Amino acid sequence: VQLQACGGGLVQAGGSLRLSCAASGFTLDYYAIGWFRQAPGKEREGVSCINSSSGLTYYADSVKGRFTISRDNAKNQVYLQMNSVKPEDTAVYYCAATTVVGGTTDSGQYAYWGQGTLVTVSS
Repeated sequence: VQLQACGGGLVQAGGSLRLSCAASGFTLDYYAIGWFRQAPGKEREGVSCINSSSGLTYYADSVKGRFTISRDNAKNQVYLQMNSVKPEDTAVYYCAATTVVGGTTDSGQYAYWGQGTLVTVSS
């Protein structure tokens, strides 16, 4: 059972990046998926989450209108499209899976975590 996040890299402020989260060993169909991030010296924060059927999404105020979460259950993947990125978006981004219906920003409710992918936004 494993989640793998990828797609991070170096991007200029105002640019775009798409993160992917792939599952192996289990199907994501029955899980809500969250994206979290942790910047150096800061606590981990919930960025976005999506429920199992894609009917419900949540965005932190800091990314609302710029980031879009989506999922393709047929491909067993979840995505985070990051547009108009800012230097303060620089962080390691993690995807995680939870059985909490509708998802949650409480990281303690997530049973499975990916290894993280680094996003660096230059000014």
